[in-house]
Amino acid sequence: MTNKKTATIDATNAVVTLINVYEVEPERQAELAQLLADATEKVMRRLPGFISVSIHCSFDGTRVVNYAQWTSKEDFDRLFKDPQAQSQIKRFAAVAKSVSPALYQVSSVHTH
Repeated sequence: MTNKKTATIDATNAVVTLINVYEVEPERQAELAQLLADATEKVMRRLPGFISVSIHCSFDGTRVVNYAQWTSKEDFDRLFKDPQAQSQIKRFAAVAKSVSPALYQVSSVHTH
């Protein structure tokens, strides 16, 4: 049996969640979403503590949201010491008009 974590939104799950909102010109939305997906596959998912990334594109084309889960804040912080990850983060920022990252913990989940 493996102890593999998957993307789960659960208030009892002790993970760190990055929600990063990128504002983009509509003609660059698909480009940024693809850059995020490629970087996740090639770099981010290989870093210690990575759990998942979900990439969301707004219907109006002006935003891309990156929802990422890490096992701990320490694992997340290590991301900024990795040269490959830093290079990718700079590429994302170059495509976006603005970037608004923040770390969160899930406080409650409500379902039907």
